[in-house]
Amino acid sequence: MKKGIQAKSDKGIDEVIVLIRGAGEMASGVAHRLHQSHFKVCMLEIPHPIAVRREVSFCEAIYEAEKEVEGVRSKFISKPEEILSVWKDGKIPILVDPDGEKTRRFIKPDVFVDAIMAKKNLGTHIKKAPLVIGLGPGFYAGKDVHIVIETNRGHDLGRLILKGAAEPDTGTPGNIGGYTVERLLKTMKKGVFHPQKWIGDRVNKGSVVAVVDDFPVMAKISGIVRGLIREGVEVKKGMKVGDIDPRGKREFCFTISDKARAIGGGVLEAILYWFNR
Repeated sequence: MKKGIQAKSDKGIDEVIVLIRGAGEMASGVAHRLHQSHFKVCMLEIPHPIAVRREVSFCEAIYEAEKEVEGVRSKFISKPEEILSVWKDGKIPILVDPDGEKTRRFIKPDVFVDAIMAKKNLGTHIKKAPLVIGLGPGFYAGKDVHIVIETNRGHDLGRLILKGAAEPDTGTPGNIGGYTVERLLKTMKKGVFHPQKWIGDRVNKGSVVAVVDDFPVMAKISGIVRGLIREGVEVKKGMKVGDIDPRGKREFCFTISDKARAIGGGVLEAILYWFNR
């Protein structure tokens, strides 16, 4: 496609470069939607990312070399010079470059998306690209980013904010099947994480899903283990290490969530809005 993004750029959609900071669940939902829409997508991560919904997080490529999510593959590379060959293979390159400066200088992105969902701004500024997008709280559209995407579940999920900030973090997980905080698996002590169940397993309320050293992490509700961090991770007391889906549909463990799709749609809309004004 060589028409469309013309007002602010002479590039067609398949030439527009999008650099995404983060490669967890929400960032991966964004990357998947943009890749499927034929943008050139590159992702950035920290050296040892910890993802709960690992089956739908491209950051797992850092441990496994490649990671597939709904038919799209990411590939871990060690230097920006490898990006072009990964794009040529139809994959999403992912690099360890936490602030993104090395990669940004090399590929000169048209769009920079801060998708680390930190609930605060950890260094993103409006001059990182012609269009800078921030996901959720911590960004102010018109100051440190051009556009903010609402990430709070509810009526405004995925909405573009052209001036101002997203809703503050509530600290309460979204309601799924009538449950919120009960869905989460959290540690009761510091130690090394060892799963006793696996993503996709069915568990009952009270089941031991994992242990931290010898202390159990138990399910508070019955359902399917939708997310679980990797074996051997050192965890802190009170840390989120997994989640249970009470709907009981195993396929939901391996597909992008409605929330991630909505946010991805918001980012896609933001790009088209900005460059086609």
